[in-house]
Amino acid sequence: MAFAITQTCCNDATCVSVCPVNCIHPTPEERAFGSTELLHIDPRACIDCGACADACPVDAVLPVDRLTGGQREYARINAAYFEQTGTPARSGPNLHAWGAPSFDRVLPPDFGPLRVAIVGTGPAGMYAARDLLLHTRAEVTFVDRLPVAGGLVRYGVAPDHPATKKVGETFARFLTHPRARTYLGLDVGADVTAAELAAHHDAVIYAVGAGTDRRLGVPGEDRPGSVPATTFVAWYNAHPEVAPDAVDLSCERVVVVGNGNVALDVARMLVTDPKTLAGTGIAGHALAELRRSKVREVVLLGRRGPEDAAYTRPEVLALKHLPGVDLLIDDHDPRIGAAVDASGAGDKAAVLRGVAREAVDWSLPPGAAGRRRRIVFRFRSSPVAVCGGEETRAVRVTGGTAEPEIPAGLVLRAIGHRGVAQAGLPFDETTGTVPHERGRVAGRPGTYVVGWIKRGPSGGIGANRACAAETVGSLLADAVAGALPAPAGGPRAFRRLVRRRRR
Repeated sequence: MAFAITQTCCNDATCVSVCPVNCIHPTPEERAFGSTELLHIDPRACIDCGACADACPVDAVLPVDRLTGGQREYARINAAYFEQTGTPARSGPNLHAWGAPSFDRVLPPDFGPLRVAIVGTGPAGMYAARDLLLHTRAEVTFVDRLPVAGGLVRYGVAPDHPATKKVGETFARFLTHPRARTYLGLDVGADVTAAELAAHHDAVIYAVGAGTDRRLGVPGEDRPGSVPATTFVAWYNAHPEVAPDAVDLSCERVVVVGNGNVALDVARMLVTDPKTLAGTGIAGHALAELRRSKVREVVLLGRRGPEDAAYTRPEVLALKHLPGVDLLIDDHDPRIGAAVDASGAGDKAAVLRGVAREAVDWSLPPGAAGRRRRIVFRFRSSPVAVCGGEETRAVRVTGGTAEPEIPAGLVLRAIGHRGVAQAGLPFDETTGTVPHERGRVAGRPGTYVVGWIKRGPSGGIGANRACAAETVGSLLADAVAGALPAPAGGPRAFRRLVRRRRR
């Protein structure tokens, strides 16, 4: 029996550090790390000890002989990775090179405890907190404008991915750490200013993510029935700032603009049998609406071909095994089928082999002739306009010899997140990030950023681990160098300030 890494892999490499025989790749020291969709276990070298499964924060590591249904493909995917890369079998011990002691992330023993505020309780902020609480004597103040902690783990992960949400349990323990204090429902910029927060702490780390969505820039984008996918995701996750009636599923066809993982999550939620969602953490109002839903078809628009799609292969594999749901490729452009047919085993387009193709007649209703629910991939196609009167009725798209209209009562744009300017901090409108140098905010001593507000909306949960390590390393180096401004107030003064502002 060997182990395999499956769909929910978060790429934070915790499994790499505990493997006794160095059989999980790519490691953080290897060039391919961060660019692969999953980490992989070499079945030739795995000794079946299960250390990786015990350490995995998202339960992505499973024994091969216990894989069921679509999960069985991951045994092949893990083995194929090593065959394709030509990586020799590793069976030696996982030894780490010894070097001179370094205090890049650990303060000298005689250094007093730092008081660090972390704004945001999503993965980026929690990885930063972990480094500070486990490797230093720092005291951490968590601040979040929402009444429930968790960030995108709480409000951005689909409820039918409970293993991914489980990482939130790992993070949550830091909120109750003896050297941590948590202020939820406290908005920096509204309830307290950035200057006031900084005045009561040695350093402040902003881990506020990318709080809005990118826009299409086409006519009719703001028409009723045209909604950001971020709103839809927040709606089914019971985000307190999204109304229970924000989504209406009384139409038969939904068009999702984009084909990244968020777009695939949205499509899957729209066509999944509500009975399978009833035991998840889905919002009650969303489950009730999905039970009433008339949606029979979801169309995924992607401006590029299948060889360059933004989704990861594991997410498409999950769609291929949805009960009662058909996948279809709209074969309106001969380059689409050619790309799938010519793809190699490791190519992005290869995951669509075996998926049916046809030139879709959009004049036919989605439920024609008793058709099952389905997801349609329409590659090489972009929206030109969202059409309708007082409500959305269709999307005019590029592709083929004309600009066809796809009838739809709901349009969800899933073309990426975008950072929002933070009160008191510089902001780059082009990138949607806070300008920084290795996490240090430009022109703001003692102020740092981590996560998507630092690097842009790229990378999943695990990518924040290395990102946080860099930022915390910069903070600690500044502390040792005496570059942090001295705080004017202490923890008690900050508590009094918060109490006054909350009255």
